Amino acid sequence: MASTNVTYRNDLVSDSKGSRPVKQMAAPKAVTSRVRAVRTFKRADKSSPASTLNFMERLPSEILFKILSYLDASALFSISHVNKLFNQLANNNALWNKIYIAEMGKNKRRKPKRIDEMRDEMLLKIATVAVHDRDAGDWKWLHFKTVAKCDMDYGLRRLGLISRYTGLPNQTENVLRSINVTWELTVSDKSGHKGTYEPSWSEFCETSVTLCWSGGGCLPNYRQISTLQLHGVRRVALDCPGLKAPGFRSLMAKLDVQDLTKSAQVIGQDKLVELKLLQPGIIIGVWKDRCSVAFVMFTLHFHRLVERSILGSAVCPYVMPIIKPPFDDIDPEYGLHGYQLHIVLHGTVCNIMSQSFSKLFCQRTQISDGLIQLTAISRTILSRHTPLSGSITLPWRCEALQGTVENCCIMSLTLLDEFKKPFWCVASPVSMELEKTPVSYDYDGEHFLIHYQDSDGQMKMKFVWMKEQKQFVLTSLVVYVTVSKVNKHFSREY
Repeated sequence: MASTNVTYRNDLVSDSKGSRPVKQMAAPKAVTSRVRAVRTFKRADKSSPASTLNFMERLPSEILFKILSYLDASALFSISHVNKLFNQLANNNALWNKIYIAEMGKNKRRKPKRIDEMRDEMLLKIATVAVHDRDAGDWKWLHFKTVAKCDMDYGLRRLGLISRYTGLPNQTENVLRSINVTWELTVSDKSGHKGTYEPSWSEFCETSVTLCWSGGGCLPNYRQISTLQLHGVRRVALDCPGLKAPGFRSLMAKLDVQDLTKSAQVIGQDKLVELKLLQPGIIIGVWKDRCSVAFVMFTLHFHRLVERSILGSAVCPYVMPIIKPPFDDIDPEYGLHGYQLHIVLHGTVCNIMSQSFSKLFCQRTQISDGLIQLTAISRTILSRHTPLSGSITLPWRCEALQGTVENCCIMSLTLLDEFKKPFWCVASPVSMELEKTPVSYDYDGEHFLIHYQDSDGQMKMKFVWMKEQKQFVLTSLVVYVTVSKVNKHFSREY
């Protein structure tokens, strides 16, 4: 028997063919109850998000304030982004005053330095009196600043343990992560437009960190970039998924790209990108046959990295403290002695080489052309020659594309003086070139050279490609420090 679909609506029904209205038949009880349930469900579902919010907004401010008083800092910060009303309520000084006192009292890590029981009592009294005298939101930012400052002090105290090989703090990476430090790149073009971006990815190495910002159609044309600014950002530790926690910026670098592009050096390329070295530590990957930016890459050495990332202001970088020249009780005619070198070669994924060299020296009679030579590996001492654990390449990646540039890598150099203090620190991409007229009778293979140079010194590394072993061997490593840098550091007159 053919069935007819019937839709119930008020006193009329229509059959499935859309024919004339007919008088409604009595619906079975099961169907009636089901329809009533569906209608009730739809009414509740339709009203749930909006009506709940409207209901909350209709509550008296005193009740809303009481509800918000049970929230912690993360929840209160999150709810301030709901709408204007909740933003005003969540910025109430009394709420943040309560959170401030509670967190400073219970968390030993976040107690400001040199705070004792008497100061706890004074802080409580002052906070209670002053809470109503401040502008709305003042106590929120006081809380954020105090938390960030206490976390920062705690992190800086953890930098005291120094590695005997690198002369750098052992906990640099852990400290940066624990105090929620990240970095932002601000790009300005010739028309004055600015954009601020967070890193697409970052990779920590033994003595440096590499940061990369992918173009993705967001960065201006390479020839249109006017300035690049790198800021360290110290964010407050809040559990706010989907929201960017408040942070404090420290300027680390500001580059006039228009001037730098005139002297930019192409250090490598593959089928897709060309790597342009703007200055030591900074490269821009440009898509071949186009001027669009594939990525911007910064390499930062660990020396004073925590301080540079958090202790500057938004417009002024951190200023290194003036260190009094150490007293040298050895005859300056002896020259430099007791120096130590730690050098790392790596890509963006793994290490190629990591080695330390101690007891480096240079007699005064060997100083020439304004350079002081410190030899770590001599070409003539075969026992010091070192095979590399991988090929010299620099992998890159951005959006859905990736590649590898041959004969390029990142070098991180740390030279310690005779007092085991960092004297010259460098982290930068470098390129390896084929030597046209190599002088070696000990190896049969192609010879290559990595030559790095800046205002403080030079570094030369020589390699031989062992074809049968399919491996590079480091045959020479020499560091040259400028006389002017040594004289300035030690108050000498070499």
